[in-house]
Formats: sequence, structure tokens, C-alpha cells
Amino acid sequence: MALFRRGGKDPAPQDAIETENDDPTVVDDASPPPSAVTERTGGPWDASQVDDDVPRVDLGAILLPGVQGMELRMEIDKTTNAVSAASILLDGSSLQVQAFAAPRTEGIWDEIRAEIAESVTQQGGSADDLPGPFGRELLARLPVRTPEGRTGHRPARFIGADGPRWFVRGVITGRAAVDPSAATAIEQLFAGIVVVRGTDARPPRDLLTLRLPGPGTPNLKSSGTPEQQSDEGGATPAAPDFDPLTRGPEITEIR
Repeated sequence: MALFRRGGKDPAPQDAIETENDDPTVVDDASPPPSAVTERTGGPWDASQVDDDVPRVDLGAILLPGVQGMELRMEIDKTTNAVSAASILLDGSSLQVQAFAAPRTEGIWDEIRAEIAESVTQQGGSADDLPGPFGRELLARLPVRTPEGRTGHRPARFIGADGPRWFVRGVITGRAAVDPSAATAIEQLFAGIVVVRGTDARPPRDLLTLRLPGPGTPNLKSSGTPEQQSDEGGATPAAPDFDPLTRGPEITEIR
């Protein structure tokens, strides 16, 4: 389901639900949902609010804090060849981030959160609306097929922050989706994001433009064209469609 496009709702891809998965965070449905972290960490910030010396990777609409040991993957939309999302892998967890235009007078996270919950439920999963470090968030249980052929679920946390004329969404999978102690580093990274909205007029939910890191970015690893690159086995959500179980083509940077 393309939750961030204008127009009618499309059903989420069903093949993401039925494929086998060996992710260690996939558990049987009998397992209870994990508890959400409630400690507030601050951020993300608007570009007008930040005047610090924190090193950040310039991705266009998103300035991403550089964290030792993180792996940065830029996701490419196959149809447009445009950068659609940034995904960060860190210590067994992943965070996908996207930034969108929002109305001047009101936030959109409450509305988006309800749409995500509805989509997850329609796929046969569940979603709990809980307090988290950035306000309300969704703890989703996404149905998957385990390697043994049984029906299980993959936990995913949907977090969001409304800013001045923008909205930034994060999807957390892996250890940070189930272990509060493992979530700290990912949450701090999300809190350190700076959004560069720009002054141009954009309709609400329009994806803000991302770009690949510049040629001077250290340890940038890529091969071939974006259309030729792929990574089939990870847990990072895809973009721009709502499908937290697959990824698109990527360019990878390891810090």
C-alpha cells in the first residue's frame, strides 16, 4: 500500500507475507508482543533549529548523523531511478527513513499511523498504537512464513515526527524492534536527523527529494548502476510502497 501517495488506496503486496523468512526476529504467533520504549530522546529537527557540530551525511532532504559502525543503504525506485529512502543498519537493527511534505498548519502522523495500522490488519497482522520516545508509534506484527513452514510474525516499529511543513517517518526492524536496550542507538540516530524542507510549494505527502552521498563521502561502496544492484535477504523496509519485508536496489556505504 502506497501510504504516502495522493489518491486512492492500493492493497499491500501479498507476496511479502507468504515468502519464507529466516530473520531471527521472526517469532511464532504465540509469542507476546514486546513492550514499547517510553523514554523521550528528542528530535528530529528542522534545518532552522540546528546549529551544532554533529557530523552528518548530506542526503538532500535528510541530514543523517554519522555513527561509527553503521551501514547506509540508499534505496532506488526502479521505475523512476530516483532515491526513495535511506536505510541504516546498525548492530543487528535497521532503520528506514523518508521525509515528506506536510501542511503548514497541522501534522499528518496521526492520520498516517491510522492508515498503516489498517493496512497491517488487512494483511493479517496486528498493530498496537503505543507511547514511544517520539510520541505515539505503532508496534506492528507482520505475518510471515517461517523456515519450518509455520505462520509467524515479524515485529516492526513505525515511528514518526511532524515538523514545520514536513513529516519524517522511520521503520525499525531487527533487534531494536523487540529489545529496548538494542533500540537506544537507533532511536538516537533518528533523533539526530535534520530535515531540509526547502521553500518550494509541495502537496502534502509528497516525498521530499533525497540524493546519494557525494563522491567525497568516505567508504562509499557501489557497483554498476542502481538498476543492477539488489539485496534480497535483509529486513529493511522498501520504499516508497508500504511493504516492510522487502527492499529495492541499493547503494551501500559503510562507516
